[in-house]
Amino acid sequence: MAGTYKSTPIRQRIDRIMAALGRRGLAPSGISSLTVTGRRSGEPRTVPVTPITVAGRRYLVAPYGATGWVVNLRAAGEATLERGARRERIRVEEITSPVAAAPVLKQYVQRIPIVRPHVAAAPDADLAAFEAIAPQHPVFAILPS
Repeated sequence: MAGTYKSTPIRQRIDRIMAALGRRGLAPSGISSLTVTGRRSGEPRTVPVTPITVAGRRYLVAPYGATGWVVNLRAAGEATLERGARRERIRVEEITSPVAAAPVLKQYVQRIPIVRPHVAAAPDADLAAFEAIAPQHPVFAILPS
């Protein structure tokens, strides 16, 4: 069973450090920094994310569910993604079909071990298991600029 993600002061500090490292290109495992405008505050909010490429398309996956960055990204539809010297303005489209999101979610769980306790499907589970949990783990396609 997947664990419930809780944002604690320690977790928030780790996220700030990882986002800063991602921005500088120093974070491990392809971690990047995502900056999106806050839906209520209008202020930039920055979090660490790990974009993945599946079948030639890039995606952002929310392994911890509809956290703040997800709700902000849904509202804004665009953000800035940074890793090292690469800084790009991105537009996104949420993949709302569980059938379409499942293969991306499965690849994400297979590639990013740290998220496995928060996702209720094992890396080797069939796609049906990922279809069943896809609504709890938003997936965004990064659109071409």
